[in-house]
Parts: sequence; structure tokens; C-alpha cells
Amino acid sequence: YNVCFKVETHNHPSALEPFGGANTGIGGVIRDPMGTGLGAKPILNTDVFCFGLPDYPFSRLPPGALHPKRVMKGVVSGVEDYGNKMGIPTVNGAILFDEGFTGNPLVYCGTAGIMPKDKSFKKTNIGDLVVVVGGRTGRDGIHGATFSSGELTHESEILSAGAVQIGNPIQEKKMLDTILEARDKSLYSAITDCGAGGLSSAIGEMAVEIGARVDLDKVPLKYSGLSYMEAWISESQERMILSVPPKNIEALLNVFAGEDCEATVIGEFTGTNKLELYYQENLVCALNMDFLYEGVPRIEKKATYLQLRRKEPKINCLKDLTPVLFKLLSRYDICSKESVIRRYDHEVQGGSVLKPLVGVLNDGPSDAAIVKPILNSKKGIIVANGINFRYGFIDPYWMAASCIDEALRQIISVGGSLKEVAILDNFCWGNPDKPDRLGSLVRCAYGCYDAAKGFGVPFISGKDSLYNEYTVAGKSLSIPGTILISAISVMDNTDNAVSMYLKEEGNLIYAVGNTYDELGGSHYYGLSGVIGNSVPQVKMRKAKKLFNALSNAAERKLIKAMHDCSEGGLGVALAEMSFAGGLGVEVFLSEVPYRSKNKRTDFVLFSESNSRFIVEVEKNRQKEFEKTLHGLPFGKIGCVNAKKDFKVYGLDGKICINANINKLKDTWRAPLKW
Repeated sequence: YNVCFKVETHNHPSALEPFGGANTGIGGVIRDPMGTGLGAKPILNTDVFCFGLPDYPFSRLPPGALHPKRVMKGVVSGVEDYGNKMGIPTVNGAILFDEGFTGNPLVYCGTAGIMPKDKSFKKTNIGDLVVVVGGRTGRDGIHGATFSSGELTHESEILSAGAVQIGNPIQEKKMLDTILEARDKSLYSAITDCGAGGLSSAIGEMAVEIGARVDLDKVPLKYSGLSYMEAWISESQERMILSVPPKNIEALLNVFAGEDCEATVIGEFTGTNKLELYYQENLVCALNMDFLYEGVPRIEKKATYLQLRRKEPKINCLKDLTPVLFKLLSRYDICSKESVIRRYDHEVQGGSVLKPLVGVLNDGPSDAAIVKPILNSKKGIIVANGINFRYGFIDPYWMAASCIDEALRQIISVGGSLKEVAILDNFCWGNPDKPDRLGSLVRCAYGCYDAAKGFGVPFISGKDSLYNEYTVAGKSLSIPGTILISAISVMDNTDNAVSMYLKEEGNLIYAVGNTYDELGGSHYYGLSGVIGNSVPQVKMRKAKKLFNALSNAAERKLIKAMHDCSEGGLGVALAEMSFAGGLGVEVFLSEVPYRSKNKRTDFVLFSESNSRFIVEVEKNRQKEFEKTLHGLPFGKIGCVNAKKDFKVYGLDGKICINANINKLKDTWRAPLKW
């Protein structure tokens, strides 16, 4: 089998109609693997959201904008409705919050699929019939792509409501099952989904090298009254285009009829190198394919980037950092997302190995998800993501590199390796016609390039969503420039999977990877309302060696638990491992690999330096583990105990955190429990 993975965005539609926007967002990305090669079976979904603050005052809402809590509830319900009804597990994601997303939320939806290797390539042939399958065409979604390429205003809900498509997951489920049956019978030679632009882009893409004739009056409609132009550009959902050899058309139509799924011949791939559209036998469009694809000159835009130099804040290091840890655990970005995760079915298809929530009570945050698409095989697929828009306030280059590092170290955290890893990039940015917006986007792209080359991992797909701005009183407010990095990997033996929660009293705890005074954009600085300048950087060569060593240790079953350090740093990672496992810890920060002249306990605890892990190891495997990491930065920082105490000793040897793990957990679970 081959594996494919795609992540899309549906931001503008979700701002107007959260349920419908997210519903059709996940429905649309499911069709991407279905249209890859000759069709892949979707095996998992992912979702990553960025919202405004749930407690944002109504009095400060921009005119025409929905409250972030309403947006969040609608988006979550939309993804739940479509994914669950399709029978596809939603296994990985993230939710972030910031005032900058108040008028313009970000909704990332992803789907991975598998296909037989001999079904991985497609070709549209001259003489093949153009067949539209699935749902009918209506006015919903007309100019959806145009609407998504503009800025939102207080009038968008009135002027562009029709651009939001209407989803029907049951229709798509029938279409999926039928397409897979037709694929296995080799009844068609190519397939593409109807996404942005509807029939116009789907047929236009398939006919790029040969041309096509389409009879628009044959397109199945939801209701009468549509013009031929509306039928051509409508973005109604649940539709795909097949290229079918004439000899197979009867068999194909019978397969679709047997599943009560419509299939209609609407044209032919001609070989004329022209796109010809007819309506009631009248020619209404004739374009040369070369002109259609090469006739528009490439656009040149101006990009400027000015590196900001922010001041490092002066924050006093408290002797007792216990209250600080509680505050960090209650921040919206860090706290439990269980109330959302439980809405999704992550067990359907029966292949879940490592679930979104793990631990003795199955409520701890997993670093990544592992599924077995072939149930009688030990091979698995790992999916993870990296996202942190706050680093972009300081430098988009290091934001991109950090997100790649995060996605990869989450793959490593669950026992994966860099051997068979691929990544995807999804840029969400403001208006690229403005030089400063485009400049930061270009800077981010450079970070992607250098980090991918440094780690030796390929980009296999991606998507950008631009013009994410909301206009208020003539002033355009841009979202924080944000990049999502999604990672997918093949795991040879899922028996080697590693989870993040502590397992047993007496086991040793290691900090792996160097900690630096890199708190720029961190949540610790955020508690004081500042950003700082010391953004976390990535040392790719050193990180790659470290990742490979940990992967080797996991494969040899030297690791009982592993968790990456990300938001909130080492302190939050330790707390999550502790309360997820129901076990206490005693940790000494003086043993952490710390590279700084400042020697501040709070910085060691809450720095968000990249390429770091907390690892649990059995005492009798200590020598083997340390030998595996020889020459790399690591420190034995403490041990696991059966008590419910979370004790951390500072650089001066004095206790700086003393808390009950149940209270830490209650604080972590509370904020989004509504």
C-alpha cells in the first residue's frame, strides 16, 4: 500500500457559519485522498483550530463578528458531524486561542488515506467520458473560492452567505464506498474531486493536456433555475469527476446505481486541446487549454521584512513557582481539550493503537496518534502536528523551524523515527498585497526550506490561505501569521509504541536535549503580558542526531514513557506525565542540561527550547539507555514515586514546586470544561 495525506483550511466560511464552514471543510479534505491516484481509502482525520478568546467581552466584538465561544462550538460540532458520520476516526489535532483570531478563526482539517500501490497513478485518456458522481449541483458555494480570497467585513454575512457550502456526509459516505468498489474493478482511468471552482477546476485540471467538451445542461441539479454559469462554478459538495473509458460506462453506472449514488455522463475528453462548454447544444465557452493555464502572466508582488528587536522583559524569579505552574496549566492553549476530543469518534475502523487521550484514566494528552490501517499487520501510521503562532511575533523564520521540530519530535515521542517521515505546510496569513504581510510570509517559507533540508524530510503537500483579515471602521486587522506543520510517518512495528504517561514507581526520569534561555513568545512570558525577543531556535544537525538516538532506544524498548517539551516547557511536560500516570515525581533541575550564564530556575522550568524530551527509564535499563545517548545532551533529573506529590528542586537545591498531582490535574482540566 501507499499512503497519502492532505490538510486544508476553511477559515472564511467558518467565520460566517461555523458549523457549515467546518462541516464542509472536513468533507472537502476527505475527498482529496479519494481523488489521489485512483482513489485512497480515508483512514484518519486531523483538526487544528485557532479561535479568539472564549471569555472575550461582547462589547469589544468587531461589528458583524460572531463571539469566539459560539464559533468554537459550531466548528467542533461541524467536524464531529461530518467525520463521525463518514466513519473516519479523528485522531490528532490542537486548539489555540488569541485575540487576533476574533474576527477570523483558522480551521485546519486533514485526512490521510491508503491505496494499493497498483492504484496510485492516473491518466485521463482521449475519448474517455466525463462522469460526475455523488451529490447534485446547487447555488450553495458559488464564488466560494473568490470569497475566501478576500478580506472579511461586517457585511460579509449578508453579501457572501451563499458562498458557504452545504454538507451531506451520508451522500459522501455512499460516494466513497462506491468509488472504492469501482476502483477495484478498474472501471475508470482518472478521478478528481470538485473543490474550489467546482466543475470548472476539476474538469479543467483533468483536461489540461488534451481538452474536453462538457454539456452543462446534463449536469444533475438540486433544483431548477440555475444558469449554465452557476452550474459550471458552483462548489456544491460531495461531487467528483471520473474519466471513464466508453467500454466501462455501463458497468460503472450499474455499480453506482447499486449503491443509490448518482453518476451522470456530462461530456468527453476530446484531444482537441480546447475546453468547450455547451448548453442546450449552444457553444457558450471555447478556450485553448494552453491559454487557460499559461495565458495569464505571473504576478509580481513586493515583499519587505523588517526584523523587530523586542526587549527582554525583567521578570523576578519567585522562590515558590508552584502558583506559576498552576497558572500555566490553566492557560487555554495548554489546558485539556478533552471536552472537544470526546466529541469525535477515534475508535471507528478499529485500528487505533495510540489514542488522542492516554493515561491510567485515558485523559492525558498524547503527543501523536498511531493507527493500524491494516488490522492484521503490525505496521502503523503516525500523525502529529506542530503549530505556535506566538513565535511568529518575533521571527517567522524560527516559527517555521520550531513547528517542524515540534511535529518531528512528537513522531519520535511515540516511538517513531525519521526514516519514513513526510511533512505538510499550511500557511494562514494576512493580505499578501501588503509588502509587510508578504515579507513575513516569505521569511516563514525560508524557515520551512532550511528546516526540512536540515532534518532531511520532504514536503509532500500543503496549502495556503491568505487574506485572513477583518476590516473594522476602514482599518484592516490581520490574523497573526500562522503556519501548521503536519507530519506523517510509517511505523514498522506498533508493538514499539511509546505513550507519554509515567508508568511505575522507582523508574528514572531523564531530561534529553539542551535547555537555553529561550522564552521569547513563551507562555511564561505571556503570564506577564509580554512577548520578549529570545525566540526558540533549532539546531537541526544536533536535533537529528538526538532524534535518531531516541528512536533507537524506543525500538530497543529502553523507554517506558516519553513526552516532548513544548508549550510551558519542562515544567508543564513533567506535570502532564505525572498526573496522566497518577504518579508523583521528585526532580532536581540542577541535573538538567542547561546552557546559560543566567542560571535561573524559572527559565530552566519554563523555557520552550526545541528538541527536548522527558523520558522515563527503568533502573535496570539505565546503562543501556545512557550508552545509546552517549555524546548527546541528557541528564538524570529524578525519579517516579507512588505518592501524589509533584516536587521540583531549583538550581540552588531548594524546593521550588510542591503540589498535589490531583490538584494540578483539576486545574488543567477545568478551563474548557463547558
